[in-house]
Amino acid sequence: MELSLEAYRNIVNNVDRADIATLCRVSKGFRHAAERALYNTLYLRNISQTILICDTLATTSRLSSLESESGSDEEEEEDSNDSDSLEADDYWQAIARALTHTYNLRHLNIHVSNGISPAAAWILNNATFQLKTFHCDLDWDQNLITFLNKQTELHDLYILDYNELNDATTPTVDIPIPTFTPLLPKALPKLSTLECTFTEAACALVSGRPITRLKTCFSRPDPEGRRVEMRSLLSKVRQSSQPLHALDIADSDYTEEFSMELLSAIVASKLQFYGLLMRLPRIQCVEVEVSEWLRLYSPTVNRVVFVHEFDRTVVTSFDGMCRIDNDVSTDILWRET
Repeated sequence: MELSLEAYRNIVNNVDRADIATLCRVSKGFRHAAERALYNTLYLRNISQTILICDTLATTSRLSSLESESGSDEEEEEDSNDSDSLEADDYWQAIARALTHTYNLRHLNIHVSNGISPAAAWILNNATFQLKTFHCDLDWDQNLITFLNKQTELHDLYILDYNELNDATTPTVDIPIPTFTPLLPKALPKLSTLECTFTEAACALVSGRPITRLKTCFSRPDPEGRRVEMRSLLSKVRQSSQPLHALDIADSDYTEEFSMELLSAIVASKLQFYGLLMRLPRIQCVEVEVSEWLRLYSPTVNRVVFVHEFDRTVVTSFDGMCRIDNDVSTDILWRET
């Protein structure tokens, strides 16, 4: 007896993963619903498992078309042995074959660790999918740039690496000048959330795009170097095509002096900071490094993050009462504001 598609889905959604695999062998109706549940999201945790699953996706078009979210995390199991090291050479090749066939992929997370080379953005060369979110630990190179230039639906991007590719190499008779295609101004037209470990990456990606949430980090250790980064970053942030809702800037050396200097650069003077708050009717969260409480003259500000020696404390205001909010995760607060 055949059931409705909704009935198949309701059954699949109420059993555990082992039973879902069993349902694949019951009937064609169950197989369709169960395979979609099994292969819609994949988390690949070690080299051997990743190669096996990727080879399955590459050779079974019915399954690869079901996948919309994939996460690759190069973690070794505690009982791993030399066989994983031998398989590492085939690791990226297997992923490349799978990505070529997963044309419905919408969410992709690639985490690189344990000594595996991140110089592998070439795995994206034959990809035809349009991502919505992308966590990328791969090296920033021409392959990655070419891939991003083709992405029109991406709205959430994390990049670990960045370098300014150029063709400034001195020409010689034996060594030709390498040519690079830059990130095009029209690339990533829907990018709204950006997390990157270098302010240089933020400067390259924010301008002209609808960035509303940005997390980055000052990389220069000296105060003057951070000032240069700050001026460059703020000049690009002002060129975003949408108003900024959240800005999280990490620093290797949090100081009240530099935090106030950053605020001053944003609002031109310390006193204007309070006036700026009055002109931001939608602001909900302010994060600064201070040693004493700030009086914030803005009725819409209901949350303040205090930073002391890298420890963050969230204080929430409700009905005129302020309390420490331990339920808020400061790591993702900039995404939720």
